[in-house]
Amino acid sequence: MHKCCLKTVIECLDISIYKKSDNGILTPLIREKLLMKNLLFPLIAVLLWSMNAIVNKAAATAIDPAAISFYRWALALLVMTPFVLRSVLRHWSIVRKHWWQLAILGALGMMLYQSLAYYAAHSVSATFMGIMNSLIPLLTVVISIFVLRVIPTVGIFIGTLLSLAGLTWLVSQGNPATLFSQGLGTGELLMLIASAAYALYGVLTKRWAIQLSSWDSLYVQVFFGVILLIPNFLLADDVSLNRHNIGLVAFAGIAASILAPALWIQGVMRLGANTTSIFMNLAPVFTAIIAIFALGEELQSYHLIGGGVVLLGVMLAQQLRTPLTHLFKSKKKIEQKKDCLNDS
Repeated sequence: MHKCCLKTVIECLDISIYKKSDNGILTPLIREKLLMKNLLFPLIAVLLWSMNAIVNKAAATAIDPAAISFYRWALALLVMTPFVLRSVLRHWSIVRKHWWQLAILGALGMMLYQSLAYYAAHSVSATFMGIMNSLIPLLTVVISIFVLRVIPTVGIFIGTLLSLAGLTWLVSQGNPATLFSQGLGTGELLMLIASAAYALYGVLTKRWAIQLSSWDSLYVQVFFGVILLIPNFLLADDVSLNRHNIGLVAFAGIAASILAPALWIQGVMRLGANTTSIFMNLAPVFTAIIAIFALGEELQSYHLIGGGVVLLGVMLAQQLRTPLTHLFKSKKKIEQKKDCLNDS
């Protein structure tokens, strides 16, 4: 897929900068241009995913959540089939061996995550959904502690506390006391479960490390996702497509499900996973800005305060990588030195 339909997009972003100076060495100016153009890959991917949050909200009044969930991934599967199916069949032995793992990933990433977001959109704003999605990297590292036995860091500890505080402020709309009396709303709870499901999806993807290409793996996951979405689709009251919702389905099925992942993969290949992941912090900002102009949403103070604290927590979790065990060891050494001085 990325070798054919997406080739033009990638070449437009990329081809003109691979020119060397007369002596065959990349000059600082050319290197800078190369970096700037490579940054466009994750930037555009995040922008498309941010726009998809707007689509989620717009779909709430245009199409049944079960319908758009099914149509989105069915369309993505249909578009990918001519380009990916042959490769999947060549690696069928791997698919057959890991089918149940791919099915679980399809359930988490394609069925649960996006379906719950469509249902949540009936009661929460696109801005809120964008902020909740920004929690996914932090939830991923927290789950990794238990599933992958990752050593907890200072950043994870501080970031988790800050993000919980920001989330509390955001969900309660600036009045945390209401959470004790009213609890979480349905939409907020659905988005929290959706974000946790996608975080677990990322952790399991890393743990299992199935020996398939990104596109082959995605294709099989989408296939299982479509199969799992069929029962809910058949139970929906109205699954009709019309001029009001077909554009939403097309954007979700092609731009958000195929083009954005393709650009993201290119970004990871050119910039590295760590640098690329930082761009996800822009998603809630993009979503909020687009929601204001496209949906007429009003940005409230609790969005700025709660969302800002959540983002700060996520960034600290990404940047502060000193293991907590080092702090305890340092503290123990200091106490031992004090004891030695007291004894002397």
